[in-house]
Amino acid sequence: MTSSLAESLAALENLPGVAEAVQSARTACTEIRWHNALRRRSAEARAEATVRSARSSAALEGARYPVDLVRDAARGASALPDDASGHLTQAAIRVYSEAEQVEKSLATAPAQALARLHLAAAGGLLPAEQVGRPRQGTELPQDGIGEPNDAPLGAALGARLDGITSLLSAPPSAPALVVAALVHAEILTARPFVAGNGLVARAAAHAVMIGRGLDPMGVVVWEAAHLDAGPAYHRSLQSYTTGRAKAVGDWLISCADAVVKGAGEGRAVCDAVTMGRVTF
Repeated sequence: MTSSLAESLAALENLPGVAEAVQSARTACTEIRWHNALRRRSAEARAEATVRSARSSAALEGARYPVDLVRDAARGASALPDDASGHLTQAAIRVYSEAEQVEKSLATAPAQALARLHLAAAGGLLPAEQVGRPRQGTELPQDGIGEPNDAPLGAALGARLDGITSLLSAPPSAPALVVAALVHAEILTARPFVAGNGLVARAAAHAVMIGRGLDPMGVVVWEAAHLDAGPAYHRSLQSYTTGRAKAVGDWLISCADAVVKGAGEGRAVCDAVTMGRVTF
């Protein structure tokens, strides 16, 4: 079954324009690995890239703060506002920190890893009984893509979750970018949790890219490219929900393009670290 899944994922690269886009993303990720900052100061570069990823992910949920403030909050030098936006951004910082801890276990224990990401994303923001586990009974999602009443429930949600965990545990031969992009879209459209689906989706995809070796240094800030895309990001995900081959292909291409742009953002991070403009 796993080899069949890997073959199915690889076949998606045959959709029009996907193979070229995925190869461009791979090339961009390979090139950035040679940056001088990643030879001696890789920890600083990764920390700054993670801050920018968390900041962009929170902004995609409507909580926009300057990167300097998010950086200071991440290292405990200042506090974010004590309001809904501040709490959401702090949750984004937590979930990206947790993503670093589950990069490997996402493939071997995907359900547990997703639960840990949700605990980081929603702890303190939802009632304790709704944190770290999928929606149950008639619970509807408060976020994600689509109308709440259209969200899968019961057995239908269980089937979607099984598909997500299968994706996460796909064999190493499966194309990393395709796995990451599909995990991202599936979590945001299936909306397995009451809230926190967006943060979990992007953090999980982030961890997949690193854990599967596409971005082993953790410096590609592809979330920033999704943020820069504006409404097109959500339109692409909404189209993905139709399941049409073209819509899936377009989503994969948009993710590949985001990785290329995210590698550019990562290069800017590495340049800043080299020049001593960023300190952790």
